[in-house]
Amino acid sequence: MTKTNFKDYKLSNEILKSLEMLNFKNPTKVQEQVIPVALQNKDILVKSQTGSGKTATFGIPLCELVDWEENKPQALVLAPTRELAIQVKDDIFNIGRFKRIKACALYGKSSFAVQEKELKQKTHIVVGTPGRTIDHIKEGSFVTDNIKCLVIDEADEMLSLGFIEQIEEIIEALPNERVTMLFSATLPEDIDDLSKRYLKNPTKIEIEAKTLTVDRIVQVAYKVEENAKINLLKDVTIVENPDSCVIFANTQKKVEMIYNELTDLKYPCDKIHGGMEQDDRIKVMSNFKKGYFRYLIATDVAARGIDIENITHVINFDIPVLRENYVHRIGRTGRAGKEGRAITFVTKADDRRVSEINSYTGRELVLRQETPSRKSVKKLKAEFERKLSEKPEVKMSKGASMSCEIMRLHINAGKKTKMRPVDIVGTLCSIEGMTAEDIGVINVQDVSTFVEVLNNKGEMVLKTLQTKNIKGRPRKVTMVEM
Repeated sequence: MTKTNFKDYKLSNEILKSLEMLNFKNPTKVQEQVIPVALQNKDILVKSQTGSGKTATFGIPLCELVDWEENKPQALVLAPTRELAIQVKDDIFNIGRFKRIKACALYGKSSFAVQEKELKQKTHIVVGTPGRTIDHIKEGSFVTDNIKCLVIDEADEMLSLGFIEQIEEIIEALPNERVTMLFSATLPEDIDDLSKRYLKNPTKIEIEAKTLTVDRIVQVAYKVEENAKINLLKDVTIVENPDSCVIFANTQKKVEMIYNELTDLKYPCDKIHGGMEQDDRIKVMSNFKKGYFRYLIATDVAARGIDIENITHVINFDIPVLRENYVHRIGRTGRAGKEGRAITFVTKADDRRVSEINSYTGRELVLRQETPSRKSVKKLKAEFERKLSEKPEVKMSKGASMSCEIMRLHINAGKKTKMRPVDIVGTLCSIEGMTAEDIGVINVQDVSTFVEVLNNKGEMVLKTLQTKNIKGRPRKVTMVEM
């Protein structure tokens, strides 16, 4: 029987509450088929395109099955990019928030020492890129002997990036008795071989993907000379006048060029590519998700698995080298059942790539010889400039809806003053009206401690802690913006 509501699954009240507050109304096709199997602790091989709700597909069962009392990591999720690792970690945190699930992300170009400290605390689920995950395993900071579930996300992307050997090295460090779930948009021979070696009698689930890239996305292509692309981009953005748009280019140099051109024209835009510092990349993606600017110029680092709602347009300034990346690029729009528009610039040198894309998607990419006319550009420019001058509407983050009944507190004491989570729990539970179920994630750092108070009890707790001792001493306690 098809289960059309998350309440049909055997999920705890804490998980169901999170899903309700995250506005997860009905399971997607992949969630319908995978979640019941995953909850039975069975190996699964899943073929499902981007935009199908994959993160929640494995995130929900992981959060349901982990034992909160256990201090060592119980699940590992491998992701191909830093951005995706951060996003998956955030999604798992939100799904498991009322169960107090602690997740951490391991990725390069970020402080190893900070990640090491995080792993020393109670951690239920680890999300990591292969390279940094191996580093922590070798250093002994990531203890894997209690890993009960391994999830390999975007397996075909792992393959194209050359991560298969690293994945196999990680698998060798994990217990043999575990559940393994492998998710991939495509199932090339190498992925099939990987599944045969490491998955035990897996349930194979394939989700038809044609509606993800064809039915909901209007695809348009313009024939253009290379040196005329930037002018065409200006005309297309005026005519289309997108609310939110990703512009993809193949190289960092070209991203910089487009960014500089659009910045000079006062477009609200920013850029992201692999040559940037990781903290800067994270900040750009966060600001784009919140809607602080309308145009993101990016290399394929932002094409895979990044879940940003309400992107109305994708513009391929360059056709991607890999045909698969065309699908992943245009899959940034047309998400969650909404329509989107994908516009591609095609030069004479791109004819072979267009044929490959047509074959891969099963749909003809119709080339328009005529670019937007001067008349149409002139007619629509005033409306474009009006929108350009508007202050963008800032969007709520996925987990913002939860914050209405959660307060995050900062306590000015940490490990260096021998503060422990048990001290925080003991103090909070001694407050009249508080129970352990009202306490969320506790994060004890060197000189600070952060604790979430659930169920609309934050104001009461904050007021009480102004005069109540914590571990025998008065501490400064303040509210922290979520």
